[in-house]
Amino acid sequence: MHGILPLWKEQGMTSHDCVFKVRKILHTKKVGHTGTLDPGVEGVLPICIGNATRLAEYLTDAGKVYEAIIEIGTATTTEDAEGEVIEEDTTEKHLTREQVLSVLNSLTGEISQTPPMFSAVKVNGRKLYEYARRGEIIDRPTRQVTIYSLELLDHCEEYKGRTITFPVRIACSKGTYIRTLAVQIGELLGYPAHMASLVRIKSGTFSKEDCITLSQLQEKAENEQLKECIKPLEYALTDYPQFDVTEDNHKKIINGQVLPMHPALKEHDKIVYMEDHKAVAVYVKHPEKKGLMKPEKMFPKVDSI
Repeated sequence: MHGILPLWKEQGMTSHDCVFKVRKILHTKKVGHTGTLDPGVEGVLPICIGNATRLAEYLTDAGKVYEAIIEIGTATTTEDAEGEVIEEDTTEKHLTREQVLSVLNSLTGEISQTPPMFSAVKVNGRKLYEYARRGEIIDRPTRQVTIYSLELLDHCEEYKGRTITFPVRIACSKGTYIRTLAVQIGELLGYPAHMASLVRIKSGTFSKEDCITLSQLQEKAENEQLKECIKPLEYALTDYPQFDVTEDNHKKIINGQVLPMHPALKEHDKIVYMEDHKAVAVYVKHPEKKGLMKPEKMFPKVDSI
């Protein structure tokens, strides 16, 4: 069985829980997810099956879109609603729409983030949450991420109260912590803040409308309707230029040989060679030999499912 399952992860489950259940439903071991979602977060989680696991990194690296509720007035240990309160401002607050929009605009583009202590980022061989659970706070490496867009989703002209909330939609690069972004929004507004809720509505080429739940997958499997929900692995390659294998290069490509660099690699980091509408190989610029390209991924000829 080979392909990509656009799964809608429900709250209360880890990404690994989803992989375990998909393995059980599909009776196959070669299954992997494409980017961790915290248990309290629901949303799009593409699952790679069989040969499609070779493309998991492409889907993991793809941009994501989230919808979040930002809560102003309280900061927590985990930067979301699951953590313990560590700072609270109970004063009456008054923010205008213009103030909020100005802050969102200032956080659009390339920004710096420091991963939260309650995260899976490794420092000195250990995950940050392992330090955090022991009460240790350590220096974390700052990373650069890109916020492609940051939209305010309501139409309020002003926000008043001891606690203020507003919904936002975030399109961002891989590695972005929306929890940390919520804290950054609060800092620029002058108050403690945290992420009250989060939903991932898009991951790479997959959106909420493409997804099914685990219970729906179970039903499809029982009714032998898996073809309706498991997408060909080529879905992970739609962002790259695609070219048909020719008689001249067929043997070299299926044998994974180095080739003269394709002109398309001047503008793209990968190209895909296809045969009978199936991916055969992904080629990239050769890192050492100028003017040449080499295969990064190879795919044996198999049916999608």
